[in-house]
Amino acid sequence: MGILEGKKILVTGVLTEASIAFAAARLAQEEGAEVLLSSFGRMLPITQKIAGRLPKPAQVIELDATSPDDLAALPGRVKEHLGSLDGIVHAIAFAPQTALGGNFLETEWSDVSTAVEVSAYSLKSITTACLPVLNNPSSVVGLTFDATVSWPVYDWMGVAKAAFESTSRYLARYLGPKGIRVNLVSAGPLRTTAAKGIPGFATMEELWTDRAPLGWDLTDTEAAAKGLVALLSDWFPATTGEMIHVDVDCTPLVPREELESTRPSLAWQARCRPAR
Repeated sequence: MGILEGKKILVTGVLTEASIAFAAARLAQEEGAEVLLSSFGRMLPITQKIAGRLPKPAQVIELDATSPDDLAALPGRVKEHLGSLDGIVHAIAFAPQTALGGNFLETEWSDVSTAVEVSAYSLKSITTACLPVLNNPSSVVGLTFDATVSWPVYDWMGVAKAAFESTSRYLARYLGPKGIRVNLVSAGPLRTTAAKGIPGFATMEELWTDRAPLGWDLTDTEAAAKGLVALLSDWFPATTGEMIHVDVDCTPLVPREELESTRPSLAWQARCRPAR
């Protein structure tokens, strides 16, 4: 019996078979879960096609995380296909090109706000929209790229990811009494469709391929997907408000001048406990 046997999981962000979300959906099914995917707009038919390549073809519901109408309709769409939810995978992120690639000082607020709304606030909006159908206990797991570092070229997406990581901790605080755990998986750089849209992303790839102590395959989404599935399972019943690194932890081995970053203090790293 798999670790997700009998569970019902909503997976967002599946676009291609190279998506981490696709690998998570596949592994979730292999571990016994019933999976529902979401997509919208011009991506919807693409996701519907990709859904047929899962071990068990999955239904796809329409969900634009910035649409009040879609969010209001979300519980009903979930009930139609699954009845209720035991977990959510949040794998949604977007920033306009003007907010990436070294344009940090020139980016206008309109583009910054888009990045923050889609990449950070959507974790709150989707999770709270699903409250009527989320079981007790249940698990919400999101994907991030360690925002404690100011990465070259990541720019305002890095800021949005920092907001995303903070949002997850506040959700963990406020949803804990409802039996809902909220955690993140921080994956290393992978050649997904989203990553290919970041100008200069190859500079981050080189940091990992050159220095990762365990080695790093830029095309292998399996490790990140396993982290997501593990956190969706009952194997982490007392873990919430945390970020699990699935990135072979090469960052401490990279010289500061190459990262162009500042590491937070040890005191700050004691940060993430939702409520004690």
